[in-house]
Amino acid sequence: MFTGIIEEIGTIVRLDRGARSAQLVISGGVIFSDLKLGDSVAVNGVCLTASAISGTQFTADVMPETLDRTDLGSLRPGSRVNLERAMAADGRFGGHMVAGHIDATGTVAGVRRDDNAVWVTIAAGPEILRYTIEKGSIAIDGISLTVAAVDGSGFSVSIIPHTGSETTLLSKRPGDLVNLEVDLVGKYVEQLLQPRETAIQSGGITTEFLAKHGF
Repeated sequence: MFTGIIEEIGTIVRLDRGARSAQLVISGGVIFSDLKLGDSVAVNGVCLTASAISGTQFTADVMPETLDRTDLGSLRPGSRVNLERAMAADGRFGGHMVAGHIDATGTVAGVRRDDNAVWVTIAAGPEILRYTIEKGSIAIDGISLTVAAVDGSGFSVSIIPHTGSETTLLSKRPGDLVNLEVDLVGKYVEQLLQPRETAIQSGGITTEFLAKHGF
């Protein structure tokens, strides 16, 4: 579990592509103070496992499903990435609950300055927008952000100077892909409601049955 508070910007040292998988070698600094083999690291919001560590570099294997759902396959040596270690049990919860499991990618549709802030608009599909609400939380490339506006084609966030300087988001340009993870709560609520709705629709439990038994 992560919080979406980026610890540092790392650099892709190497990306070795297999038939459908890949292996990443990533360099950093801050996260290596206590990084151990098997630890989870969010790389642009994608939860990866450190399978090897050498100095201030770690290696992570990327399976086909992850390459299909994220922008990791488009990275190149020299690409900058947001890094966050898994949240410590005694740490402050500064962002929101981020699993590191990307729901889909979006596309940067626009970037505009507004005094000391920068508005970034992301074009996203219905699988993202159904869980996206104004003033709700979303993770973009692993960054915990507040949704400032939503419409039928995407959503916008407003970036403060600190977030802009400590993450890679403002280096993105219109047309660039970003990894998106919606708030977990909405997905869990929807999933928990589905069995009840299915049962009612199939006749297993009817509204008459519920009324008869005091519901």
